[in-house]
Amino acid sequence: MRIKTVISFVLILFSCMNSYCYAGIQLDRTRIIYPASEKEVTVSLVNKSTAPRLLQTWIDSGDYTVSPEKASGPFVVSPPIFRVDAGKGQTLRIFYTGTELPKDRESVFWLNILEVKPKPPVADNGTDNYMHVSVRTRMKIFFRPVGLTGTPEESVSGLRWRVIHNDAGYGLECKNSSAYNVSFSHVLFSVDKSKNIETDNGICPARGERIFALHGTPGNSNGKVHFTYIDDFGGFKDEAQSVIGN
Repeated sequence: MRIKTVISFVLILFSCMNSYCYAGIQLDRTRIIYPASEKEVTVSLVNKSTAPRLLQTWIDSGDYTVSPEKASGPFVVSPPIFRVDAGKGQTLRIFYTGTELPKDRESVFWLNILEVKPKPPVADNGTDNYMHVSVRTRMKIFFRPVGLTGTPEESVSGLRWRVIHNDAGYGLECKNSSAYNVSFSHVLFSVDKSKNIETDNGICPARGERIFALHGTPGNSNGKVHFTYIDDFGGFKDEAQSVIGN
């Protein structure tokens, strides 16, 4: 008697840099800058595995739980569904639909690439039990209007930090007065030489603020923030800034 057990799940990867450990598909970048003056931008990918892959692509506004059918955003990605053979590549074309977006700051969206592996061969003992893993990579799209003041590099030096205390515990508030979003791969609050407190990573939004949860009790609000931010080309750069008083 043949026994067939299939276990399926989707592994969601928010940074395509990490997806190389799991996915057969490799991308030519880790983020997408979409200048408003361009009619389209392209992303290239290659299937580095030894088997074909079926891929589905879509763009959402930030909620990773939304299905492709319900995802919304002012972009269209083509092709939406396609196959890539082993060792072959494909170019994705992303089009801005013209939906009104803020003109004084960047807007952030997400490109999703769902990679479905083929069914494995039947085992010698006649069973075909297997675990079906689908890898989903999410890549940020920064829509950049024409004529923004300043530069992405200058936006980093203009950040303002302070320690806050609320019902959720202690947090590190980041205020960004610039027109550019600042992405962090690592944020750490240093009270003194002997006490460092880790926080979350993520984005400090353009002309906005974000509270990064502190995983510990700082004791006082005097200290420095040590962080690694990601530039337009996917490079990692280390910075340290003082925390302002409450």
